[in-house]
Amino acid sequence: MLDNLKGVCSNCLVFFTDLDGTLLDHQTYSFDPASEALDMLRKRNIPLVLASSKTAAEIFPLRRAMGFQHCPAIVENGAGILSANDPCTGSDASYRALLERFSNLPVEIQEKFTGFSRLGLDDVIKLTGLAEDQAILAKQRQFSEPGLWSGGEDELPVFFELLKEHGMAAQRGGRFLTLSFGGNKVDQMQKISQEYSRDGRSCFCVALGDAPNDVKMIEAADVGVIIPNSSHSGIDRLKSELDGKTVRAPYPGPRGWNATVLDLLAMVHQGG
Repeated sequence: MLDNLKGVCSNCLVFFTDLDGTLLDHQTYSFDPASEALDMLRKRNIPLVLASSKTAAEIFPLRRAMGFQHCPAIVENGAGILSANDPCTGSDASYRALLERFSNLPVEIQEKFTGFSRLGLDDVIKLTGLAEDQAILAKQRQFSEPGLWSGGEDELPVFFELLKEHGMAAQRGGRFLTLSFGGNKVDQMQKISQEYSRDGRSCFCVALGDAPNDVKMIEAADVGVIIPNSSHSGIDRLKSELDGKTVRAPYPGPRGWNATVLDLLAMVHQGG
């Protein structure tokens, strides 16, 4: 199991992690139970790239609080990137264009998708459990539109095909269906990993997540970690688990994240 970790040096590692339900507790949004592993990553100067459906405005203070503001972050389910040390002042032009494009879909289809742009602040707070200040940041979108689908499961393929015909795409997360012009976590992970590769040597990527929108990222990484989350359907058994490249954390949320990251770090060599 995880034989590809043998001989890997810590200065080759880059960790990519989902937030809600993975590094952040699904209910409290706290990352405190993962403090020991976060400290270890900082001490070893191992990059931690946050990869989430959250907006840049949400991730900016979280990244700073965790001590990884010097690392880029993947925002809005991979629809965009928040650069390292970026003060988070990007444009929302892409988001406005997305809403305009969505308005061209048949009205009967539009009515079955309730996006954040149609939700008031109180609605977002109720759906997410976020505090008011956090909900305000969640509505500061630049690239994508999360929302709730009220149609039947059998109608989703038609919805997805319509989106594709209009140059849009949808991804399922733990809570919402998110629309964008494309791009996902694995696309951005591959782009960022190239930036961390040096001296002709590729970096070694570890990816952690709990929901279907994390699967591609988990399977594309050198090592993948599935965090259990009983609040949604979770992730079905993956081929990479059978291949020994992916493991499941022993506990949900940041507690499981902490235990697994510490175990992984214990398997690699420190230094060059």
